Amino acid sequence: MSVFLIADVKVTDDSWIPEYAAHVHNIAEKHGGKYLSRSGNIETVEGSDKDSTLIAIIEFPTKENLMGFVQDPEYAPLSKARQDGSVSNFHMIDDTDIAGSIPYLPAG
Repeated sequence: MSVFLIADVKVTDDSWIPEYAAHVHNIAEKHGGKYLSRSGNIETVEGSDKDSTLIAIIEFPTKENLMGFVQDPEYAPLSKARQDGSVSNFHMIDDTDIAGSIPYLPAG
């Protein structure tokens, strides 16, 4: 079952970004991760505007793969730099349909 990491980030100090952007993709890929988007082009279609600077969506084959990425020792210094220079929220969702009515998604 695929899982998705949704990273919602508000940058407060951009000094960490070049190093992070240069290496994080390879670490995610090492754990089976595939970026679906890493964008700062954020438009609010409904609800309140957020002050996010960027949102990234990364697909992983399993929860274990996702957790392997976020707990990877190679990622630790990048994660620390991101945490120190931003307000970050990481969310994990799976590929299920909670209502169970979309035929091509597993019922959640």
